[in-house]
Amino acid sequence: MNENNKIQLFEDKRIRTAWDEEEQEWYFSVVDVVSILTDQATPRSASTYWAVLKKRFIEEGFQLLTNCKQLKLKAADGKRYNTDVANTEQLLRIIQSIPSPKAEPFKMWLAQVGRERI
Repeated sequence: MNENNKIQLFEDKRIRTAWDEEEQEWYFSVVDVVSILTDQATPRSASTYWAVLKKRFIEEGFQLLTNCKQLKLKAADGKRYNTDVANTEQLLRIIQSIPSPKAEPFKMWLAQVGRERI
């Protein structure tokens, strides 16, 4: 995968992304999205929320999750760590599972990011 890492902004919050040239698809850091939608105070609390949600998905047999990738994305400390990422389809499904008033604006933002690349 040709990783073209970039930071996208949603309401002035950073979301780490990577463009896959071969698949012509954006991948978004799931923890970053969860953090924004759930107003988590720290990356650690967002990771915990995502871990619980991911466990529930696995128990429910959520098939898209089995195709989730991990990419090395740069963290706040400047180092690159394996990070769960989701494409647009997977991310929309994850967003549906998070009760948040920011869900609809986030979906609109996601559509805009996709249009900008095309």
